[in-house]
Amino acid sequence: MRFAGLLKQSLTDYPGKIAAVLFSRGCNLRCPFCHNAHLLVKPGRTGMADEIETPELIPFLEERRGFLDAVVFSGGEPTINPELPQVIKQVKETGYLVKLDTNGTNPLMLDQLLQQELLDYVAVDIKAPMEYEKYLQASGRLTFEEFFNVRSCINLLKTATVMVEFRTTVVPLWHLPDDIAEIARYIEGARLYSLQQFNPRTTLDSDLSGVKPYSKAELEEIAARCQPYVQKVRVCNV
Repeated sequence: MRFAGLLKQSLTDYPGKIAAVLFSRGCNLRCPFCHNAHLLVKPGRTGMADEIETPELIPFLEERRGFLDAVVFSGGEPTINPELPQVIKQVKETGYLVKLDTNGTNPLMLDQLLQQELLDYVAVDIKAPMEYEKYLQASGRLTFEEFFNVRSCINLLKTATVMVEFRTTVVPLWHLPDDIAEIARYIEGARLYSLQQFNPRTTLDSDLSGVKPYSKAELEEIAARCQPYVQKVRVCNV
């Protein structure tokens, strides 16, 4: 499997751990607010490192055992790559914790990874309340099958024993406070729900550059509305 980029050290992508982050290329969605648009389809460089393939990855990780704690698979959308389970298995065999960042549209692969105990942490991006039209608007493109897959993924993770983080990038254009509270109700009982501040500087849809993000105080007010439904709500990137 070929990865579009490698971040050799991160203190933020796996909470409490020092992690390397692998960015896969390609995604089945086209979220207008995506800040990794360079990873969607076009080949080329990511600005972090040259492309890296699995045969290069494992020696890199073996050399850094004891310094790095974890490997994060991000993207793009990692689960559109059928080789992903085998790569994660190789990484786990080197002794690393593994975190998967996903949009939740491939619950079959996610269930496979969980059943094989290949994941320690899963972060799922929830784009909008669970209404097809709202979800389609926030994700750019979405089939009915993918929409129901997201719902299946959420239900699967509600009973998972690994660490699970649900998160939403809050875009004022599409996300009113009521919408975020509705998402929190849908994932009721979750251990962690992260509200990520929208960044208008780097987006797939350039028209969003004029959209003003919610302030930190506004996001904290929204987080307070979510608190009755989940164990912990945090506000990120403010």
